Amino acid sequence: MDRLGNGQMAGISAGRLSQAQYETNFADLHPRLDRHEALVAADRCYFCYDAPCMTACPTSIDIPLFIRQISTGNPIGSAKTIFDQNILGGMCARVCPTETLCEQACVRNTAEDKPVEIGKLQRYATDIAMEQGRQFYSRKAPTGKTVAVVGAGPAGLAAAHRLAMHGHSVVILEAREKSGGLNEYGIATYKAVDDFASREVDYVTAIGGIVVQNGQALGRDFSLSDLTSRYDAVFLGMGLQGVNGLGIEGENLVGVEDAVDFIAALRQAKDKAAIPVGRRVVVLGGGMTAIDAAIQSKLLGAEEVTICYRRGRENMNASGYEQDLATANGVIIRHWLAPKAIIGKDGTVRGIEVEYTAVKDGRLVGTGETGIIAADQIFKAIGQNFSASGLGALQFEKGKILVDAEGRTSVEGVWAGGDCIGIGEDLTVSAVAQGRDAAESINRALAAGSQPATAVA
Repeated sequence: MDRLGNGQMAGISAGRLSQAQYETNFADLHPRLDRHEALVAADRCYFCYDAPCMTACPTSIDIPLFIRQISTGNPIGSAKTIFDQNILGGMCARVCPTETLCEQACVRNTAEDKPVEIGKLQRYATDIAMEQGRQFYSRKAPTGKTVAVVGAGPAGLAAAHRLAMHGHSVVILEAREKSGGLNEYGIATYKAVDDFASREVDYVTAIGGIVVQNGQALGRDFSLSDLTSRYDAVFLGMGLQGVNGLGIEGENLVGVEDAVDFIAALRQAKDKAAIPVGRRVVVLGGGMTAIDAAIQSKLLGAEEVTICYRRGRENMNASGYEQDLATANGVIIRHWLAPKAIIGKDGTVRGIEVEYTAVKDGRLVGTGETGIIAADQIFKAIGQNFSASGLGALQFEKGKILVDAEGRTSVEGVWAGGDCIGIGEDLTVSAVAQGRDAAESINRALAAGSQPATAVA
């Protein structure tokens, strides 16, 4: 049975497919390699000196070493090599765009050959270690210092784990009911099945010294000044909370939804049949959120799913692999189209008017030529924004928290990392690296006994 099914009901409806089809469609996209497959994949690595794949990894995992350890039958040692640099290596193995990072840099990635399957090998090793409950790190003697971490996403979890290793106590304040952030709420269901995000949170916090308080939102339940007065240091890793609007007529019609909310609802649904989807769906945007929303709409039984992006294929933030995955699942990707107005009838969506675009004199402009795409559901995936509620005197740049190379903000004793800052790409692996590195900076500051106020460059 293939991953797709045909929905026959008009409008937005749940239960378009059989239960068996839902299970097939939302099965693990890339099941874990078995031992033989892992050994064969590892044998393809040249174990390069000064390997370019390591440079391409935001967390600088020693990739040749962990692959050599797999090839010699030591997946547990391989997992430790990975976790030494990236404690969320299990999820990163599932969601990282390896095709544009480590695997793109692989010396075997040529027209005649294909790169080593680094992501799959990383998952093989980390899955084995996690399933066996192997913990490689213990806390140092308690320092008596307590650090507040805002947000239990990738950046916050990485920071908390590294701080706990150094003997500090950590309190994570998370706004949502479940921890994990983007890993729990923001990625396609088929990329991390079997409640993996939650299991990874348990694995990370098993080191001890970390207390997670869910349902605690910055700006609602506490402010930054509250934290700086109560804790020895603060790390902000709350990600992005708001969704950009279209600013066009019809945006408030029934059937116009935020793609991030759709993805989150699907991630949390015990029964995929309970999630309604349109017969004809249009997704606006060109990033991973757009791709994930489009593919999952098709897997839920939508008959026709179209992504509209205002620029060309090469400008899409989603990788070429993800774009190809979308088209392989029957998603239509149309470029050089910008939303002009959403058309409705009786208060519900019936279609969208789009305008063709072009680049003139270096600027994206509308050509004046328009068309209409029939739709009963439209997902907005045109980016998220940052909420500065409760942050007081922090300095910002381009709508995000301004930090230095170590993640220090303009406020003494406060660091930040992840999507809420303007450095690096908005990737899980980048957030992990920023949380880890900020934790090391916090540890040095706490060990020195004070953190002098430093102007952020």
